[in-house]
Amino acid sequence: MASQWQNFQRNLGDWRGSFTNLDAAGQPLEATPSLLTLSSAEEGRVVHFRLRRFAGGDVSEPPTQDTAQEYRTLGKQVVFFDNGSFSKGSLQIAPATRFGAEYGFISGDRRHRLVQLFGDDGGFTSLVLIREFRAGSAACERPPLSLDQLIGSWQGQDATIEADWPEPTLTTASMAVEQPDGHGLRLETQLGAEHTVDDLSSDGEPPARLLLLPDGGLSLAPLRITHRQAFRVEAGWLESPDCWQRLIRRYGPRGEWLSSTHLVLQRNLSQIGSG
Repeated sequence: MASQWQNFQRNLGDWRGSFTNLDAAGQPLEATPSLLTLSSAEEGRVVHFRLRRFAGGDVSEPPTQDTAQEYRTLGKQVVFFDNGSFSKGSLQIAPATRFGAEYGFISGDRRHRLVQLFGDDGGFTSLVLIREFRAGSAACERPPLSLDQLIGSWQGQDATIEADWPEPTLTTASMAVEQPDGHGLRLETQLGAEHTVDDLSSDGEPPARLLLLPDGGLSLAPLRITHRQAFRVEAGWLESPDCWQRLIRRYGPRGEWLSSTHLVLQRNLSQIGSG
């Protein structure tokens, strides 16, 4: 099984893309082109990070922001999985402080990243969507996600890394996505022995907000979080019509980070035409 460092290095390369700010309803506000370089040095013991952003919109001009960093180790706040996808966020939620969670999905010459942001009152405030393409490749953006792309059953595998145990636990995973009332959404997930149901079709204001995003993206997060109540946040990416990746971060009743899970799910094609 690959190490966290080896999984991190699956993201090496030059990535052209953009950072798009979205409001709490998922509506785009502004976009900034970007160039990200992740390169290896010292026989793989060091990774150099450089991010250039171009607020003027022209990548041939000098960047308006240029950030460089050197990595020799990885902190506990970020968890990398076997294919290079990762989740990152606070290890402890504190009162009257802002909270954020980042998710990074990778597949071939594409990366899809999402940042969820919460205000110091715990309310969900905004998103940052980052769409990246390996420089020199012919990689394309995925279509915007729609509910009909998700409806049905999915099967695959999940890997979970606990806060106190860095080795991933692997189990089989399955999902059923339904529209029980014709306009809401019900997600039923089975991760080994763990069974969860997200009912986003109930009357009144739901406890969590599901947002369908450009480039096949998905955000699912509580409308409000607190350090006194357990919660989870997640993002998803439909990397192809029949392959869905999900990343989940879980927090405990005292605001402590508990675990992160990565799911790779394939659409259950056996149901097609079976009736």
